[in-house]
Amino acid sequence: MVDRGEAKGRALARGVLGRRLRALAPVVIPVLLAIADAMLVNGLELDLEVGVSMLAAAALMLRRRFPLLVFLFTLPGLYIGYIWFAPMIGLYTLAVRRPGRARLGLCAVLLITAHFFPYPLSDFVLTDYRENTQVLIDASVTSAAPIALGLLVRTRQELASRIEDLTRSRRREHRLLADRVKTTERARLAREMHDVVAHQVSLISLQAGAVQVSTEDAAARAGATSIRELSVRTLEELRHMVGVLRADGGEAAEADGLAPQPDLEELPRLIEMSALDVTYEGGVVAGASGTKTVERAAFRTVQEALTNIRKHAPGARVRVRVDPVDPGDAVDAVRGGGSGRAGSSARAGSSARGEGAGGTGRAEGCRAAHGLRVEIRNGPPDATATVPALPGGGHGLVGLRERAQSLGGTLEARHTSDGGFVVRAEFPYGAG
Repeated sequence: MVDRGEAKGRALARGVLGRRLRALAPVVIPVLLAIADAMLVNGLELDLEVGVSMLAAAALMLRRRFPLLVFLFTLPGLYIGYIWFAPMIGLYTLAVRRPGRARLGLCAVLLITAHFFPYPLSDFVLTDYRENTQVLIDASVTSAAPIALGLLVRTRQELASRIEDLTRSRRREHRLLADRVKTTERARLAREMHDVVAHQVSLISLQAGAVQVSTEDAAARAGATSIRELSVRTLEELRHMVGVLRADGGEAAEADGLAPQPDLEELPRLIEMSALDVTYEGGVVAGASGTKTVERAAFRTVQEALTNIRKHAPGARVRVRVDPVDPGDAVDAVRGGGSGRAGSSARAGSSARGEGAGGTGRAEGCRAAHGLRVEIRNGPPDATATVPALPGGGHGLVGLRERAQSLGGTLEARHTSDGGFVVRAEFPYGAG
């Protein structure tokens, strides 16, 4: 029971009521102390002393907003009602909020004066040196103590603020240092990758060139030529990626044009060099609409899908389709519904007719398109084909999905009912 009550008390203290009490306490407590001081000194009879003392106590409610005016308003209470708390609290607040030397010195003199001279002034006896000295010392301490405490509190607040600024600055320096270390490490890894991979690919290209020169078999010579061309393309892309890694930002490096990037114009050549049974159905004119970023993403999607087919489904028949996506059927296309595929076929037919008429209709359709859809579908693998022992990390489709999402698109990869596989991606043209 006691534990439950304590838990409720802590919850109440941390709740809305607790926050309100913590906000009201600095305002209400000084007023209550000043009222208690006035009652103890002047009693409960309503007279001039009690009136000015109560007004001085009530004025403390505005001490944070008008510290100088509130302090001046409490001086009559000190002079007439002989109260101490209200003027001392007012002077403390003034030292915290408005710590000007001239202002604090003048207010200290006013408090000493109001405290030193009696009310009425005719009761003052100049020749009573001993009592006047004691009162003057008392008045000086009464004015110096709140000023010293207020300046101490203000100095502490400024020190805390300075420490917080230094902490933020230190964290920012740590982040900058960490970014610099990462940039340096990235450049080092880029150099190592370039040295190792470029050397190996260069050896492959040299060996292929030797086979191309020495062999008399036409098929072997054609294969060696393809290997050399792939090696050259690999070296070009490697140089581009090394430049991106060594630059401070990937976008800036890409904008500088470190190497020409593939787009839809390179797609037929990629399919031709894939050594797969691929049927390509292209319904988009490369560069007619959209952006290079979208076309590059479509190219990489097809490239990764064909690589996975060579690894996991050798000998399978492949169909690659690239179509514009109209706003009306974008959702159906992403979901892979039958109507979406039918619509794609219809658009492919209309595109072919438009091309026969001069290509004008297809270009206009691309310009009005909502986005770009890429579909790579393969059938079941050939049971007689040898599965190549190619390494794989299992991150290709994950990277493609992240690329599509970063461009505002979608990517779907799933098995089909006939034992094949389909990869379907959609990219909006406004993403690049």
